[in-house]
Amino acid sequence: MTARQKKFCYEYANTGNATQSAISAGYAEKTARSQGQRLLTLPSVQNYLKQLAEEYASSKIATAKEMQEVLTSIIRGELQEEVIVVEGCGDGVSKAVTKYKKPSTRDAIKAIETLAKMQGLYNDNNMMLNVVPVFFGEDELED
Repeated sequence: MTARQKKFCYEYANTGNATQSAISAGYAEKTARSQGQRLLTLPSVQNYLKQLAEEYASSKIATAKEMQEVLTSIIRGELQEEVIVVEGCGDGVSKAVTKYKKPSTRDAIKAIETLAKMQGLYNDNNMMLNVVPVFFGEDELED
């Protein structure tokens, strides 16, 4: 694959426009449309475009570890949410102010449930697995 073909692939991966990509890669404007279409039929170009698409997709998708870290930060109250609040300034005048708040209890519970599901702690019926009951006051029970 030539350097110009690689340049075409990068441009095409970003724009999806074969003619414009051919022009950007250095092909003549007169023949850019036909060159772009011809390049898209080459197996080496098709393979390289598939490789670029996989690279772009994988860099934009959060990993399971990243998702678990965000959920954990919600549970621990470390992640703060930006909210806009209207505050009074006096004399019947108010203004919008940006404030930060910790996750609500509902958000934390939802994050716990989601994290537990990701870690396989729930079965298909949404029942917690591996939960060991702990009984207190056994000493006070009669035989």
